[in-house]
Amino acid sequence: MKKLLGLLVLIPLLFACSQEINTATAASAQPIHDHDRCHMCGMIIKNHPGPKGQTHLKGTTQNQSFCSTRDMFIFALQSENKRQITDMFVHDMSKTGWDHPADSALIDAKTAWYVYGSNKKAAMGPAVASFGNEASAQAFAQEYGGKVLRFEQITTELLTGSK
Repeated sequence: MKKLLGLLVLIPLLFACSQEINTATAASAQPIHDHDRCHMCGMIIKNHPGPKGQTHLKGTTQNQSFCSTRDMFIFALQSENKRQITDMFVHDMSKTGWDHPADSALIDAKTAWYVYGSNKKAAMGPAVASFGNEASAQAFAQEYGGKVLRFEQITTELLTGSK
C-alpha cells in the first residue's frame, strides 16, 4: 500500500516535468493566409511582392506575420520586442517566386543570408531579400545590386538609412 501511495505522489511530478519540456519546444513557421495583416503596418500581407517575415514571441501560440522582412526587422530590433522573440522566419527567395512567395520556403531567419540595397522592391520600399545560403544571396546581389549581409549585420541604422 505504501508503494502505491508513493507512486501516486510521483505521477503529478512526472506530468509537470513533461509539460515543461513541451513548452520549451521551438516554434515553427506558420502559413500566411490571404487576409492576414502585417503585425507592424496593418497592410494585407499577400497583396505585396517580396520576402515576408514571421516572429514568435514568448508565451504565444501564433506567430506575428509581416508584409516584408524589413518590417519584421524593424519590429524585432526594438528593445522591448527583442527580449520577447524566441524564433524568426523568412522566405528563402532562391526557392520561391518574388511576386507570391510560397510558405513552404520559410526558413530560420537567424541562419539566413540577406541582400540589402538591391533594385528589387518589396511591400515597404527597399527589400531585405532573404536566402538560405550565401551563394544564392551573392547571385541575387550580382543581378540586382545590393550588399550581402548576415542576420547580425541587419540594424535599425541600416534600415532607416542613418548608417
